[in-house]
Order: sequence, then structure tokens, then C-alpha cells
Amino acid sequence: MKTNDILYKIQKALNLTQKDILKAYELAEYKMDATHLDALLKRYQDKDYKQCSFEELGVFLDGLVILKRGPSPKKDNKNASVELTNNLILKKLRIALELKEPETEIIFSLGEVELSKQQMASLFRKEGHKNFKECSETLLLAFLDGLDEFYFTGEEE
Repeated sequence: MKTNDILYKIQKALNLTQKDILKAYELAEYKMDATHLDALLKRYQDKDYKQCSFEELGVFLDGLVILKRGPSPKKDNKNASVELTNNLILKKLRIALELKEPETEIIFSLGEVELSKQQMASLFRKEGHKNFKECSETLLLAFLDGLDEFYFTGEEE
């Protein structure tokens, strides 16, 4: 799945405005201007489309955590570079939205995926743990689709 699609699906599911997304980037101390953000949220066939980098998506997710929960009092490793994986995207969304196990289970089921508690827990384990399970593109897509259903307000754009 393309990073632009992930950014777009998160924006749509959480009903985030351009201002909200720019605020998330600002909170993560990343310079993002409105025209570049517009280009990232366009479909790849549209004119002025720009590819969203993994860094831009990762920074947005970090900013979303800060936007939704506030800054972490104990964590200050801004220079630590971490590869953005589907598992990390799931973790950051779960943290930002303060999702507990029951909500996460509901979101997956809304995305038409049934996971046992052990299977779900294995997605959030540290890579290298004996019970770690890699999150596939299909699982991430189902989670994002379920997230859209979970936060659907009944209003169309």
C-alpha cells in the first residue's frame, strides 16, 4: 500500500481537516506547507500529485500521537531513526487513539478480519519477539477500513 493511501485513509477515517494534519506536523517539529500536503492527499492520477515519503508519514503519525494525547513526558529520542513498518503504523494509531484491546478487536472485525487475542497481541509485539507477527498489507488495509467504519459519524462529505 502506498504511503499516500495510508495518509489519506487516516485523514478520512478520523475526519481530520487540513489544519489538523498541519498541526500534527507542527507538533512533531516538521515543516509542512499546505500546498505540499494537498499534493500528498491527491490521488496518483491527479495533476500535482506527490509521493508521500515514509519519513513524512512517520512524522505525521508521531504528530498525531502528540495531537491526540499530548507530548510524552518521558520520551525524548527525536534523533532515533526507526524504519516505518505496517506494525509500527498500527502501534502508533493505537497509541494516538488510545485504543484498548476490545476497540482494536472491533475495528479489525469492521474491516472483516477476525483475529484471536493472541494473533492481535502478536501484531503489537516487538520485532524479534518469539510471538511477533508481521502485519501484512491486507491486515493494515482492513484495519484502516475498520477505523473508517468505527469513527463514521453518518455524515458524508
